[in-house]
Amino acid sequence: MKTGKIILAAVLLFFCANSTALAEIPDCPECTGEAAVLMDGSSGRVLYEKDSHRKLPMASTTKIMTAITALEYGKPEDIVVIPPEASGVEGSSIWLSPGEHHTLKDLLYGLMLRSGNDAATAIALHIGGTVENFADKMNALARKIGAEDSNFLNPHGLPDDNHYTTACDLARITAYGLKNPGFREIVSTKYHTIPWDGHEWDRAMKNENKLLWNYEGANGVKTGYTKKAGRCFVGSAERDHMQLIAVVLNCGPMFEESAALLDYGFENYKKYDIYNKGDRIRTVSVDKGKRSEVSLVAGKDYAIALKPGEKGKLHMEIVLPESLKAPLFAGEKAGTVKIFLGDHSMGSIPIVAARNVEKQSFWDLFRKMVNIWR
Repeated sequence: MKTGKIILAAVLLFFCANSTALAEIPDCPECTGEAAVLMDGSSGRVLYEKDSHRKLPMASTTKIMTAITALEYGKPEDIVVIPPEASGVEGSSIWLSPGEHHTLKDLLYGLMLRSGNDAATAIALHIGGTVENFADKMNALARKIGAEDSNFLNPHGLPDDNHYTTACDLARITAYGLKNPGFREIVSTKYHTIPWDGHEWDRAMKNENKLLWNYEGANGVKTGYTKKAGRCFVGSAERDHMQLIAVVLNCGPMFEESAALLDYGFENYKKYDIYNKGDRIRTVSVDKGKRSEVSLVAGKDYAIALKPGEKGKLHMEIVLPESLKAPLFAGEKAGTVKIFLGDHSMGSIPIVAARNVEKQSFWDLFRKMVNIWR
């Protein structure tokens, strides 16, 4: 197969900005926390940061990674039998007793709404067999997500010198989680009840995330506190289809400062859809295929938050071989679109084949030669 790179730099032209879009943008809010970040959940673009790559303890915001790992490796309808090790765990609790039966989904509500350390332990033992094995799964998934500066040793966030993350990693992890409908449903729920064996009433749980009650568009995510980590919070909100994520670590007024960060984002940025999954990119030839060419399309959606005046700075590099070799399968990766804002890389999306292209058989080639000779 003859290959080579076709690099096409295309400046995206969007809608003309109106006069109000050019208004002066206020300064970023100040954060008193030890570290903070505001991230666009679609593209991963950082809109504000303060020591966002500093490794710090994160207390119960750990449970964001716990929930995502449980949803990746387990099924919400799984029945979990509570083991003795998950009863009476130090710290916040939903008062689980050995031998109780709960669905994994109900335990995830106990994990994320009431921050149950016992629920975290029960989930870890159900999924991983041991806490250590579950932590290994957490770390492997964190690396897949791109959280390179985090290390998880337990599912609940109780202090350990080698259990840490960064504000930026927590935002990346949360952005990944919010793309999972099950995770999104749980972290945006204000109230939930789960059974309580041996009692005349169910366990009633209220989400500890105050933004769900007093911030427009709030849809998650998790609080955390230990003496070592201080007050930690990951908050998220969506307005006009733009998902923002604010993270503050060791921050006293964690709800207020998270809200201020989100306000800054919504007041000064707007979501722009760059690609929808399936958008045609270009057509390339196919060597030794039953079809001589194939259409290539965007392999996934891509959207980004932009300030007024930034639209003209957005451009892409389309990297493709000159031709492809059969057989090809629909959805098979053929190239990449690299997306830039000025000189800064904003990420990339795969370019994939729009349809199958079978390889020519001997008889296909024979018939083709016969037709040529006629």
